[in-house]
Amino acid sequence: MTRKILLLTGDGGDSFETLYGYQRFLEARWEPVIAAPSRRRLNLLLHDREPGWSTYIERPGLGLDADVAITAVAAKEFAALLIPGGRAPEYLRNDASVLSLLREFAKQDKCICAVGHGVQLLTAAGLTNGRTLTGHEHVQIEVERGGGKYVYKPAVRDGNLITAQTWRSHPEFYREIFACLGEKVRAAES
Repeated sequence: MTRKILLLTGDGGDSFETLYGYQRFLEARWEPVIAAPSRRRLNLLLHDREPGWSTYIERPGLGLDADVAITAVAAKEFAALLIPGGRAPEYLRNDASVLSLLREFAKQDKCICAVGHGVQLLTAAGLTNGRTLTGHEHVQIEVERGGGKYVYKPAVRDGNLITAQTWRSHPEFYREIFACLGEKVRAAES
């Protein structure tokens, strides 16, 4: 079984969610690969809440180089897909190659993980119908219109679909991700 994990993001993606995931997979001896619309330096942002604001705020985050263009990716080369949130999912959900790739991961029964606004890609790809998930509170209506059940929990696992509300949910989110990956490894070894 491959040890590669695909992280799918683009400009405006959440810097902390992307970099934390990248480092967390390296720490656990998995091989993270960053995919974006094109292979280049990505402009990532930090998203957080501030007192007095009714929505989240954005600040420039650390940049990151994309290892591969989305169109050059095949799901069979990866054990799982991680979709960080931020603003990137807002425009990536309009890219047919992105949606096709997500459906390919689902068809191959891979672990698919999304945090925050990353859930927008799951709804756009039609992967939420009949599923229970969480995400940023502002994607609840998309989840429900896509036939899913939105729950207000830090992280939710429904089969191989794992979702989290925000970066604050990382502990619960990554426990579920590594449990899913562990099951896949054990199944491949038996």
